[in-house]
Amino acid sequence: MSGHPSPQRFVEISLDKRGVSCTAVLLDDRAPLTCEAVWNALPLGGDVYHAKYARNEIYTLLPSFASQEPPLENPTVTPIPGDLCYFTFTDTLLGTASHGYQTEAAHRGESRVVDLALFYERNNLLLNGDTGWVPGIVWGAIVDGLDRMADACQDLWRAGARGETLGFRRV
Repeated sequence: MSGHPSPQRFVEISLDKRGVSCTAVLLDDRAPLTCEAVWNALPLGGDVYHAKYARNEIYTLLPSFASQEPPLENPTVTPIPGDLCYFTFTDTLLGTASHGYQTEAAHRGESRVVDLALFYERNNLLLNGDTGWVPGIVWGAIVDGLDRMADACQDLWRAGARGETLGFRRV
């Protein structure tokens, strides 16, 4: 090791149909295993959802992409605006009627599903009525464009998410 800090890595997060994006820095110092798993899998993306439980969150559900799921590093149950979080769920958990995507979970055929989430406003609480606390791994922080993304997320909440995708790409 040279003793020099590693260069920062950045990702672009976009709502593709709306043409809105923001930039986040990876928190390699706080969640190194999660950052490495996400970075190695980029680009990633899929249908976007607005969270039912957490409040001010958008996310996409992806097949598990890490060779080994990262441990719960840099955890939170109270994400702040600009946090990017990583969650792992089982398909059976997501297949419950209260979550609302029984067909998506059933068609995946995956035993694990990864939820990559973006929090765009304050007062979030990761408490699920079915399962209790849902800690997430904070792996990135938005450093540019949060205001534009928050406006687009509010529009997504009001106008609907159908046909919209959430994408993550290297910068």
